[in-house]
Amino acid sequence: MIRSWLLPALLTLAGLLVAGGRAADGDVVTGLVLLVFFLLLAAAGSPLVFPRSVGAAEALRRGASDGRPVVYWRPGCAFCVRLRFRLGRRARRAHWVNIRRDPEGAAAVRAANGGDETVPTVLLAGRHHTNPDPAWLRDRIDGLGEDAGPPR
Repeated sequence: MIRSWLLPALLTLAGLLVAGGRAADGDVVTGLVLLVFFLLLAAAGSPLVFPRSVGAAEALRRGASDGRPVVYWRPGCAFCVRLRFRLGRRARRAHWVNIRRDPEGAAAVRAANGGDETVPTVLLAGRHHTNPDPAWLRDRIDGLGEDAGPPR
């Protein structure tokens, strides 16, 4: 749990230090803008922007019953954040597994990626897709483009 909040905490601290330095130099507006920027980065790298994570076993069970994708992710991963934001509200229609909290999920990612913990890794229809194009996954979640082929 602490590890997933380390990056956001460091970004917040850096923002406070930079903003404080600017404010001390008399440039309060720039300091506030930089503080907001660092806080947005911290929020994007935090577990807060992702739907509630479930364990790998539960995600696999749910995915098998409802056909929704299982997305393995890790806090602080820029590609995971990109996927999450590009999916928008559709992200709630996937089952998210935080591999930092779930050793079984991390093992599944390593098995799918030749020993590497490369995320995001998406399990959809029994196949793993490493760092899929968000538009491709959006189409799958929407039930469109069934014959569109593998992700780019």
